[in-house]
Amino acid sequence: MVRYKTSAEAGDANAALVRAVFDELRRRAPGGIRYASYRLADNVTFVHIATVAVPEDNPLTSLPSFKAFQSQLKDRCVEPPVVTEVSIVGAYPEAAP
Repeated sequence: MVRYKTSAEAGDANAALVRAVFDELRRRAPGGIRYASYRLADNVTFVHIATVAVPEDNPLTSLPSFKAFQSQLKDRCVEPPVVTEVSIVGAYPEAAP
């Protein structure tokens, strides 16, 4: 899980970059990944949750849209990304552990 906060001015641009990643994921349909992104009610806090079957072969890192999203992320943030390892307790529909 990754959580960060953008500036108010960068929130919409960040959301557009995130949507572009999902558009590319839908087009390419890579296997081995479950990925979701959330924008909190404050419109500047974002949470991304990814489960990758083979972490060394994460399909996100090779996507041009993901590279574009990451390229200036630090410039858009007022609170930098914090990565937190999580483990699944339950999910619906069922998710791979």
